Order: sequence, then structure tokens, then C-alpha cells
Amino acid sequence: MSAIPQLQATQPRRGPGLRHMSPVTRRRLLWGILFISPWLIGFVAFTAYPVIASLYYSFTDFNIINRSPNLVGWSNYADLFQGREDSWKSMRVTFRYVAMLVGLATVFDVFIAMLLNMNVRGLSLYRTVFYLPVMVPVVAASLTWVWILNPSHGLVNGILARIGIDGPNWLASEKTALFSLVIVSVWGSGRAVLIYLAGLKEIPQHLYEAASIDGANPWRKMWAITLPLLTPQMLFNVITMTIFSFQSIAAPEIMTGGGPNKATLLFGYQLYRVAFERLKMGFASAMAWILFVVILVLTIFMFYGSRNFVHYER
Repeated sequence: MSAIPQLQATQPRRGPGLRHMSPVTRRRLLWGILFISPWLIGFVAFTAYPVIASLYYSFTDFNIINRSPNLVGWSNYADLFQGREDSWKSMRVTFRYVAMLVGLATVFDVFIAMLLNMNVRGLSLYRTVFYLPVMVPVVAASLTWVWILNPSHGLVNGILARIGIDGPNWLASEKTALFSLVIVSVWGSGRAVLIYLAGLKEIPQHLYEAASIDGANPWRKMWAITLPLLTPQMLFNVITMTIFSFQSIAAPEIMTGGGPNKATLLFGYQLYRVAFERLKMGFASAMAWILFVVILVLTIFMFYGSRNFVHYER
């Protein structure tokens, strides 16, 4: 008679709790926590706490110098949506700025990356030159471009005058001030060029060889191979550039001060003015959270909207 194995009820295994660890494992865990404690303390003190505090302050009337926070509920958000502190004006200007910057920078950076991907003499020098603007601090770059765009003795208008064109008053005209900020930002977009250049290096050469056999010209290769396989890098650069553009503060502060007639009053710069010039920390916190929601929604939209446009090699 064969033995029939009996099924025995087994309890699910529990993870190794601190009490069930060996002394050596427990000691290693404690040393690991000790070594990362400076980062943990810094994260809690300078990231987690400010985020939570700003959410609380957004529901208060808070002047950081004269009085303690006073709860006002949704009043700050209601005032913000009613256009207080030029919130709607600055948001419209910001959307125009982001749209121009992302579109122009993407075309310019892809074009420069393609040039830097060519096998020509002195290529390392060219790559260094195009990356140098990234190393220049924003304040120094902004001050430099204030002189370059000077209407009377600036470099740009001087070049235009030599070919018979009367250059505009770049930073003092409502028609050109915002575009001038876009030019400065595009000039300093060398990081995106490096990412596009890395993407170009990853495109398999056999695709170009097969296209050449089929009789494709360089223009056709660019549209059918290069740009489609460069879309993952485009998506990354567009998202990161959009995020940073919405938070732009230094360039409008130094170059235009938000003028002329609030033509360059970006939302991030207006948030800075409300918080640190007018000391309305409660309203500024509400602006910051609205800005966070706008950036989050745009990022999600770009991620989901890119499914039919971004191509990954398989």
C-alpha cells in the first residue's frame, strides 16, 4: 500500500524584521542608515518640510516679517483665479514664452547636433564652442546679452546697420522683449545638443545603408530615419525644457524687470516678486502650487500624447 503524502498547512514567510536579524546584519543596517543620515536630514529639512509648509501657507495670509500665518481657506486661490497680482497676465506671457522657446530651441538644437555629428576637421573644437554657453552663469549671460542687444551700440544692431537694417530696441519694445529672452535661452541650450548628439550616435548605420540602396537622398533619410529615431531624445528635452522654462526668474529680472508694460512678466518671476518683494508668502505659495499643477498636467499630457509620435528601436 503506497503512502499518500499529507498536505500540511504552511504559514506565509515573513520578511526578516529587525528582531529576527543576526547581530552582524543588524549592525550593517544601522551603519548604512548612519552613512545616509546626512542626506536624509537634508532631504527632510530642505525638501520635504518646505513642500509641506508651502502647502499649508497657501491657505494662509502670511507676511513673513510682520505677522504669523492666519488661515484664510481657499481665499488665495480664489484671488489668484480672479487675476490678482497679475496672475492671468503672467501665465499668458509664460505660455507664449514656453511655446516659442521649446519650438525654436528644438529646431535649433537638432540642427546643431546634426552639424556636430558630421566627420569634419576640428570637430572637438566646434563641440566645445557650442557647449561653452552652458558653463556661463545665468546672471553673467543675461548681463552680456543686455549689452549685445543694446539698441545704440550693441553687437546685433551694429551688424544689422552694416547691411542697411535699422535694428529694433530689443529689450525696451513690447514686440521684441519676450523674443529677446527666448534668444538668450536658446543660446544656452547646449545640454540639449549633447543629448541629441548622443541619440544620433545610437542610430544604427545599417538603416542608412539600406536607405541608400533603395535610392533615398539625404533629405529623405533625415525625415524617414534620423528624426523618427531621435524622438525619444526630443521628448525628454521638450519636457525638461518646459519644466525649467515655467520657472524662469533670473533672465527677466536682470534683462527687463518684467517690462516693458509687463510684456516679459513670467509667472515664475512674478511669484518671486510677490514672495520676496511684497512679502505675501501665502499668496506666493498658492501661486507655486498652481504652477506645480500646470507643469504636472502638461508633463502628463506630453507623456501620453507622445505614444503615437515617439519611436523606439526594437
